[in-house]
Amino acid sequence: MTTYSAVRTTGIYCRPGCGAKPLAENVQTFELAAAAEAAGYRACLRCRPYRVAGTVADEAPELVCRAVQLIITGVLDDADETALAARLGLSARHLRRMFNDHLGVTPDQFARSRRAHFARRLLDDSDLTIADIAFASGFGSLRQFNRAMREVFRSTPRELRDRRRRTDRLAADGGLVLRMPYTPPYDWEAMVDFLAGHAIPGVESVIDGVYRRTIALDGDPGLLELTAGGADHLLLRAHLPYWEGVIHVVERAAQLVGLESEPVLAAAQLGGDPIVGPLIKAHPGLRIPGAWGPFEVAVQAIVRDQAPSEADEILAQLVAAAGTPVAGLGHGLTHAFPSAEALAARYDGPGRVGKTLRLLGEEVAAGNLKLDGAEPLETLVPALTSIDGISEVAAQQIALRLGARDAFPAEPTAESEAWRPWRALAYRHLSQ
Repeated sequence: MTTYSAVRTTGIYCRPGCGAKPLAENVQTFELAAAAEAAGYRACLRCRPYRVAGTVADEAPELVCRAVQLIITGVLDDADETALAARLGLSARHLRRMFNDHLGVTPDQFARSRRAHFARRLLDDSDLTIADIAFASGFGSLRQFNRAMREVFRSTPRELRDRRRRTDRLAADGGLVLRMPYTPPYDWEAMVDFLAGHAIPGVESVIDGVYRRTIALDGDPGLLELTAGGADHLLLRAHLPYWEGVIHVVERAAQLVGLESEPVLAAAQLGGDPIVGPLIKAHPGLRIPGAWGPFEVAVQAIVRDQAPSEADEILAQLVAAAGTPVAGLGHGLTHAFPSAEALAARYDGPGRVGKTLRLLGEEVAAGNLKLDGAEPLETLVPALTSIDGISEVAAQQIALRLGARDAFPAEPTAESEAWRPWRALAYRHLSQ
């Protein structure tokens, strides 16, 4: 986890390793760049802290982490803190107090900082216009964008673009290429092996260490490619129908490959366990895979649970029957994964698995089952298992991919009780 150092005498905050040498008594530390900004500090021009991973510490309460996950998916783009709090079953006042106590910012300040930092990276990495960057970063207007950038970076977007370094710009012969920062260690090979083993035919592929997938944005198709980058980042190439809201595309991709959750405390607390501890020591960069699409993850978990030997065949048939065809992509990619509505209406798969998937699609389409990560584990799992055909193991697997840190898709044992509340990380190491 990155810790930021802010210097009271200069009003500047830096990331670790910056060459500045302030007096210790003048330094204040923050776990989030957003918290330093909320306290009145601006980002250092030398070390550029917006270019490193800004993950929320896993020592924060799970409720705060669920709220962060909702913010990452864009809840505060079109709603306010009151709506966010209501989705979590809280008052807005209580939610703001929890954020201030554990993150040092309000939800709105957290969201604004993420948008500004993403925009700053686009100004460096891409040749998108200032206007395109504003809307790609989730800002509602150019005026709002300009104001936020001046408040966070004390400069206009044009001035920031003029400061980018020659090596920043990522040349692209197609699509938009972006760096996706992480804090080492991070095991990309293990993650891409997992994605290859769980790839949905027609929707996902892994070839020569490059993960590719189709996506749909408001019904229009797109393509994402993820591959290894440098020592502290992956590279994402996005082929999209438009740039508006691309911040959420990038952040969902980051969730998929585990970049949004850095298990520092979890690894430390599990490190002394006689079973899991040696595994963590041997593979310190292992991260928990997330989800691009929650419904997609739920469908896959059910199919692989009920029909493991036929899973790829069933998923391929489902995608062909209910997915949206996408032509000309190559790499075995032919369709975008179907929505819950499309699956419920168009998929007529045979037997028990077909019935379960239709019931799931109907419940999600009707809004009776929400898979946005807002529900706690103890609520989500019973809601899933109440659908005929969804087992406890499948429900726990879905919860794990949606970010529940105590999800455990295996038979509980006396040993596994000792791994609470970090059983998801323990399971990831045990199943590696």
